[in-house]
Amino acid sequence: MKRPEKAEVIAELTDKFRGADAVYLTEYRGLSVPQISDLREKLGIDTTYTVAKNTLARIAAKEAGVEGLDEYLAGPTAITFVKGDYVQAAKVLRDFAKTNKQLVVKGGFADGTVYDAEGVQKLADLESRETLLSKMAGALKGTMAKAAYVLVALPTKAVRTVDALREKQEKAA
Repeated sequence: MKRPEKAEVIAELTDKFRGADAVYLTEYRGLSVPQISDLREKLGIDTTYTVAKNTLARIAAKEAGVEGLDEYLAGPTAITFVKGDYVQAAKVLRDFAKTNKQLVVKGGFADGTVYDAEGVQKLADLESRETLLSKMAGALKGTMAKAAYVLVALPTKAVRTVDALREKQEKAA
């Protein structure tokens, strides 16, 4: 590859690193073209699965401000650039690796944190964003209901006490 072509590839990879919410590195050795196409389809529109030279990827990552991926950029490496829900992309990679043993997740980078293969697995084990948001909404709703009960309890108790006193005075009279 000539120098201008390398510069073009580095610029393209740098843009992808900058635009991605997360990056996952995988070893793809042994996967067929149809399997890789299937993986790309499962990852969705907002995710790009790219095979790149490790040296060019290292340079692009440094230019984009992504540090700590050098140890994972060894051997045949494919880079998954994720825009949006990177937990969902980790789930897709995990599930695909279960059925296709040739795909090995090496590590990743999300929210300024470098993850090893085990860290990516933990991300994949998280519940979906929608599930977590619904659980949070349920917890807030429950807390609000308790607060409303507490706020209503004091006046209700006062009214009952006044009624009990009035009844007692009526019986005494």
